[in-house]
Amino acid sequence: MTKTGILSGSFNPIHIGHLALANWICEYGGMDEVWFLVTPQNPLKDKKGLIDDHLRLTLVQKAIGSYPKFKVSDIEFSLPQPSYTIDTLAALTKRFPQNMFHLIMGADNWNIIDKWKDADKLLTTYPVLVYPRIGYSINIPLSYPLTQKIDAPIIEISSTFIRESLKLNKDVRFFIPDNIHGYLEAIQKQL
Repeated sequence: MTKTGILSGSFNPIHIGHLALANWICEYGGMDEVWFLVTPQNPLKDKKGLIDDHLRLTLVQKAIGSYPKFKVSDIEFSLPQPSYTIDTLAALTKRFPQNMFHLIMGADNWNIIDKWKDADKLLTTYPVLVYPRIGYSINIPLSYPLTQKIDAPIIEISSTFIRESLKLNKDVRFFIPDNIHGYLEAIQKQL
């Protein structure tokens, strides 16, 4: 069975922090691969300000390049919106029974997991890997033995920072993957 980490997000846009975390999870965190799952709409976030869904998907595809341990998923594009993680993981499990899916989330999301749809079912059905974020604690109750904290390096870069910098015409070339620099103008037009 393939151990597949699911890094789900808006990727608005993807940046080197996303890639470094996924790389660490493959090389040090026990996953065979990481799938970048592009979310059309997170139910806990406002859709306003999102770059076009298909452009975000293209950016992720370009960013991961040919690295064999990374894949991109657009499964939520065909699921009812807004997208709920429990439903997405169930759809993935049904479609890919040979994969053991592990949800990857930051400590910021871990701290609001009680707001997620069917959180208890999610945490008792699927393994969850929680990575540290500055300013957030990670306390995992014993009732969730499938959840574990990982000691991935903390890289505090956010898509919000990238978007705000682009609005100010700042040069952020070292914060985003080389292969998406050609899309900066398209991103800036949507901000």
